[in-house]
Amino acid sequence: MTADSGGGLTLVRGNDILSQITGHRADCLDVISRAYLTHADGGAALPHSVFVRPDPPRPDRFIALAGHLAGDFGIAGIKWIASFPDNVAAGRERTSAVLVLNDTRTGYPIAVLEGSVISATRTAASAVLTAEKLAGRRKAARVGIVGTGLIAAHVCLFLTELGWDIGGYTLLDTYRDRAQQFRARLLEGRATAARVTTDVADLFDECGLIVLTTTANTPYLLDPALLTNCPLVLHLSLRDLGPNLISVSQNITDDPEHAFRENTSVQVAERTLGDRAFLSGTIADVLTGRVARDGRPAIVAPFGLGVLDLALGQWVYQQCQDQGAVTTVPGFFSDPLR
Repeated sequence: MTADSGGGLTLVRGNDILSQITGHRADCLDVISRAYLTHADGGAALPHSVFVRPDPPRPDRFIALAGHLAGDFGIAGIKWIASFPDNVAAGRERTSAVLVLNDTRTGYPIAVLEGSVISATRTAASAVLTAEKLAGRRKAARVGIVGTGLIAAHVCLFLTELGWDIGGYTLLDTYRDRAQQFRARLLEGRATAARVTTDVADLFDECGLIVLTTTANTPYLLDPALLTNCPLVLHLSLRDLGPNLISVSQNITDDPEHAFRENTSVQVAERTLGDRAFLSGTIADVLTGRVARDGRPAIVAPFGLGVLDLALGQWVYQQCQDQGAVTTVPGFFSDPLR
C-alpha cells in the first residue's frame, strides 16, 4: 500500500466498509488473530491511547489510538474516536470515528476511513475469537447481553455469520425499548429464542456466555454470586465488574500495560487487591494455547489495541479498493515549495 503519488487522498465510507465486512467475518477473525500475534512477538509500536474529556464529570470523551504494525502488515496510523452516551437518547449512535492509514515508506496518509464500523468490528472479532478459543467450540446454550447497542449488535453478527449454535439470548438494557428492538432484530435473523429481562442476576443465572457492552464508568456488578454458574464473560465495556468478581475469576486481557489504565475494572481490582496476581494471561496466550480455561469463571477484558484497527482497516481498504468502492479527493496535498 502506497500513498497516491498525484497528491490525492482516498476516502472510504462506512456503508462500503460494512458491505465488505458482511459475509467475510471469518477473514476478519484471521486478520485480528494475526495482528494479536504480531503484537505479542514485538512487531508493534503502540503508545498509550490519549483520552480527552471536554466536560468532566460527564462521561463524554475523545480517544486517540496511534500505532505501527510491522510484519506482514507494514502499516501505521491513528484512530480518533468519540464516545458521547447521550447521543443514544437523541437517536444517534454513541460513537463516531475516523481511521487514518499511513504509508510507512513516505509517511503520507493513504486513506481516511469511517472508523466506527471498523472499531466495532475489531472489538467484536476480538471477543468472539477469544470466546471460541476458550470454549473450544462455536456453541453456547444461552448468550446474555447487557447493553444492547452497536458493539453488542456486531458481536451477534459474528456469532451468526460464523455459525455458532446458540440456544437463545437474554437481553438487558437501561433503555427497555432498545432491548426490545434488539430482540426483534435477533428474531428476524437466525435466533430461535430471545427475551428481555430487567434482572441482571437472572441473566447471569441462565447464560453461559455473557457480553457486557455498557457505558458504565464505575463497577456496579459487585456480588461474586453472579458467577456461580461459571460463565465466560466478554467484558467489552471494561468497567462493569467489581474487584470481588475479578478476584474469583480467570482474567484475560490483550495487553496489561494498556488495560490497567483509565479506571478499568482490572485497574480498580489492582488497587483494591494490591497486585495483578488475578491476571491469567493475554489473548495472544489464549491463541497460542499457553492459557486455557481452568475451571473458574473466565473474564475477557480487551482494552482495545489501536493496531487491531490498523490491521482491519488495511484489509478493508484493500477490499474496497479492489471493488472500486473508494473516493479519491485529487490535489488534497499542496504542491511542495521548491
